[in-house]
Amino acid sequence: MKEILVLYYSHRGSVRALAEQIALGIHQVPGVAARVRTVPKVSSVCEAVEDDIPASGPPYVEVRDLEECIGLAIGSPTRFGNMAAPMKYFLDGLAGPWVNGTLAGKPASVFTSTASQHGGQESTLLSMMMPLLHHGMLVMGLPYTEPALNRTRTGGTPYGVSHVAGADGNPGLSAEEIELAIAQGRRLAQVAATLAGGEA
Repeated sequence: MKEILVLYYSHRGSVRALAEQIALGIHQVPGVAARVRTVPKVSSVCEAVEDDIPASGPPYVEVRDLEECIGLAIGSPTRFGNMAAPMKYFLDGLAGPWVNGTLAGKPASVFTSTASQHGGQESTLLSMMMPLLHHGMLVMGLPYTEPALNRTRTGGTPYGVSHVAGADGNPGLSAEEIELAIAQGRRLAQVAATLAGGEA
């Protein structure tokens, strides 16, 4: 079974909810499965460390997850128009996989969540794309052939699926956000399977 790595950081649950829907879309493609992973929090206090195993949810990502995947979906909440520090910290530490070309030629997509409708979703998605391009990945967006991209009044961009959580940080996804997340996962898996030599 070929696997797509769905890697995310989620503070209040919204990005995790998107990751779960993307994984559902991946599982719709025969012969492909989702491997869901997260990254630990970071702290400005040097002595602070996270447990080796998260208290709940998927395990923390390891380099072998990058080596074994045929594609990657990466998600983070928005922090002032950029990805959150835990995801940036993880990506900044991938010099080894970059030198080895671990991710080169593999397809990738990105996803995010913000509190407000115009809270920097697209710039955050673009900020996550840049390191993936440096790794030689084939970055995919969401085309307007997806009907929900034209209907949505909440999240959703051509750069990748998104969620508008509101001021209260509500992780509940709208119908269009769910539809787009599933479509993004399915599309990523189809392309990854084709590139890996499988049927899609």
